[in-house]
Amino acid sequence: MFVHQSPHSQSSAGFLLILVLVMGSVFLLMVSSFIGYVATQNQVVNFRHEQQRATEIAEAGLNYYRWYLAHYPGDVTNGTGLPGPYVHEYKDPEGGTIGEFSLDISSNEYCGDIASIDITSTGHAYVDPDAIARISARYKQPTVADYSFINNASVRYGSTRVITGPVHGNQGVLMDGSHNSFVGAGVPTFDGNDGVYTTTGNATPGLFRFPISPIDFTGLTIDMAQIRARAQSDGIYYGPTSEDGYRLEFNSDGTIDVYEVTQTSNYWSYSAVEKWHQGERNDIRNETLLNAGLAINPDCPVLFFEDKLWIEGQVTQKVAVGVGLNTTPNPYGSGSNGQNNIVIHNNLQYVPNSDAGLVAIAEEDIDVGIEVQNNMSADGIFIAQKGRFGRNRYCTSCGVREYWWSPYVNYGLPWYLDQYVSRDSLNRLGSVVSNLGGGTEWVTGGGTHSSGFRSRVTSFDRNQVDNPPPLTPTTNDVYELQDWRQDG
Repeated sequence: MFVHQSPHSQSSAGFLLILVLVMGSVFLLMVSSFIGYVATQNQVVNFRHEQQRATEIAEAGLNYYRWYLAHYPGDVTNGTGLPGPYVHEYKDPEGGTIGEFSLDISSNEYCGDIASIDITSTGHAYVDPDAIARISARYKQPTVADYSFINNASVRYGSTRVITGPVHGNQGVLMDGSHNSFVGAGVPTFDGNDGVYTTTGNATPGLFRFPISPIDFTGLTIDMAQIRARAQSDGIYYGPTSEDGYRLEFNSDGTIDVYEVTQTSNYWSYSAVEKWHQGERNDIRNETLLNAGLAINPDCPVLFFEDKLWIEGQVTQKVAVGVGLNTTPNPYGSGSNGQNNIVIHNNLQYVPNSDAGLVAIAEEDIDVGIEVQNNMSADGIFIAQKGRFGRNRYCTSCGVREYWWSPYVNYGLPWYLDQYVSRDSLNRLGSVVSNLGGGTEWVTGGGTHSSGFRSRVTSFDRNQVDNPPPLTPTTNDVYELQDWRQDG
């Protein structure tokens, strides 16, 4: 039997067929897109996994070379004596060799000695050669620049001090100042108290550490003859003078001026070691210019003066200054050989936005001068190898009796120095390493200020921690990783 379909029914069937085809296409497209998305995400996940493995391999390269430096200090050629890069396979204990790292190594040197080592480690896994990680870091041995103060003797920090950075004392420490880092002592007790103690509310006892391992001052002592030899061969050297010493002034253009000091004042001063005495003679009355605009060798910026040195000015680069080896007895009768002292004569500052850094090493004392600014700045790492860092006590027309039966003696200054007995502030950026005890303020038995700086603000210098000046003494032979960064 013949069944007749109307045109309307044929049209509906065709429409449904088209709809099914369209919906099927959309579904297939969605499925294909989903499968493509899943595949892409899988590739991304796999790449990220391999990228992470490449990063771990690159870090293994840095760790490897730290191990290598511990066994072969100062070797920047990976034992080959040849330039890099140096490629090493990386093995997984379970998966065998899975990749490799390549090391590019360079050193920062002064006078032929390595100051720090820069390493770039590039790692990649064999599964995906496109997964590459590059990590850079600097290795250096820790130095005294890590501290605000290192003292070999017991020391007392007064209530007017503000200190940023670690404080270390091989003996006991009285900390009455404000501080933001640990204060350590190498002894369990001091003055019948703990190894580190305070009598004010300024300090933070929670940051006190005692006893801790002492720092070996013998290890911090640099051979003065070695410094002199380097200055004579590649740096700047001035030998003993028949006058009172030299004055060194740093200029903002990177040069120095050197003067011979021909006349100084004689006056009374007091130190814990020499008591009231004459012969300090840190006040310059006359001098003669020896050299102006003298350039410093950037490859070996080492200066050595075999006589007493006054120092001041604006430092623009990394530089080391040594003073010592003068065997002539102090002609003015002071107890120690003052001809191996450094005197910070006026402001000594780093020029802003420069790669400045100073280490000043004296065989004996480092004195803050008498005729200095009311608000003084002294930037640098100061090392008094056998003496102390400080400023003696001065007074105006003061009568003092040494013993109860002794007559009063006038230990006052000459009239033109009276105004310098007390100064308002001393601001320092850097470190002090002092073998003997010293200070820059003197107070009476009742705690009243009598001489020196009323306010002292000290901060260790982070820039010198990362990139110290030449000849800065190290506190440990182990190379430490600094300035870690991932490149790309």
